[in-house]
Amino acid sequence: MNLTLEELARRKEDFCRRMDSEFPDWSNALIVGKVNQYYFAGSMQNALLIITRDGGIFYFVRESYDRARKESPLDCIYPMRSYRDAAEVVGAELGNIYVEADIIPHSYVERLRKSFSIDKIGALDSLVKYQRAVKSEYEMFYMEDCCRRSGKVLSEIVPTLLYEGMWESNLHHLVSGQIIKHGHAGVVRFGAFQCELLMGQITFGADSLFPNDFDGPTGSLGNGAYAPLFPSSERALKKGDLVLVDISVCRAGYNSDVTRLYSFGAKPAPEVLKLHRQCTDIQRRIADALRPGAIPSKIYGDVMDTLSPDLVRNFMGFGARRARFVGHGIGLTVDEYPVLARGFDKPLEENMTLAIEPKVGIENIGVVGFEDTYAVTPYGGRCLTGDGESFDIIVVD
Repeated sequence: MNLTLEELARRKEDFCRRMDSEFPDWSNALIVGKVNQYYFAGSMQNALLIITRDGGIFYFVRESYDRARKESPLDCIYPMRSYRDAAEVVGAELGNIYVEADIIPHSYVERLRKSFSIDKIGALDSLVKYQRAVKSEYEMFYMEDCCRRSGKVLSEIVPTLLYEGMWESNLHHLVSGQIIKHGHAGVVRFGAFQCELLMGQITFGADSLFPNDFDGPTGSLGNGAYAPLFPSSERALKKGDLVLVDISVCRAGYNSDVTRLYSFGAKPAPEVLKLHRQCTDIQRRIADALRPGAIPSKIYGDVMDTLSPDLVRNFMGFGARRARFVGHGIGLTVDEYPVLARGFDKPLEENMTLAIEPKVGIENIGVVGFEDTYAVTPYGGRCLTGDGESFDIIVVD
């Protein structure tokens, strides 16, 4: 499917309605983040996108204006050398502006003030995140496409890549090649400030318990303090190891998120199977709850209130390092709204997409569990990365 002017117009109109409702005093919205530029304009440039209260949209581009003209369906694209060029078009009086406060530094605002008169500055981050959470037909097309491709790679191809003595980095190289062969665009984006990741996480055995700053249930030893998230070039695969592969495939900017667990050269121990199957039960319960009107915080609370004693100790992590969610929205970034966690009380809507990942750490063994991406439907979550039933650990001889 192609991104059309009509699709962008619907997004802009939806944005203006949301702004009118949540921020009645707004005059102009200023967008510089590349992901939001892509959402509202279909291009990612060194640029300033302005949406006005009366429904106008203006895309001022430093570099590359020529590329923006080729990529974006918008007809209101202007070259810009400085913000004075934008002020000449929209006027210097911006009134009350709303910006992406999570990413815009103070110095950027000061540069804006040299060319524009600004009365008040507010944050539009959460509003746009909730808007992006509900996918259009165009967006669902690419969500389903990338999810289908990543599910195929993990279920059918990764088991054929494992061999005794390979490093984590060897497997990363092979999996990277496969997902690119299957259409991965080569970029995985996060919205969280200073969050870094490659295509995902690949760990052998207890390496998945090693703490790092990534906000998720798995960790990694990596290649040291300077590259803690890159798979190790020293950890070699041996028989009996669990292999955790958590990857994202990106298509047209939209991401999947899927985790599969493999047991190399041996069947998993009974303790491992027991905890993994408890995660399976949780996954099914959460998937069934993904219906319009359901409250994310209640879904999370219902899960946490019913955990068995042997599961709760290291649920969603290990020891003191445990993630405080069981699922998260996904789309143009891997960490979208809504989040299945306390504090997220806005009801789910149809065609929201979420990655559900119940996982638990086992001392000296590693993290067990899995992850799939779902779409919210009136009948419960529709699994996009598989059949929604194949949750077992994959044994590789």
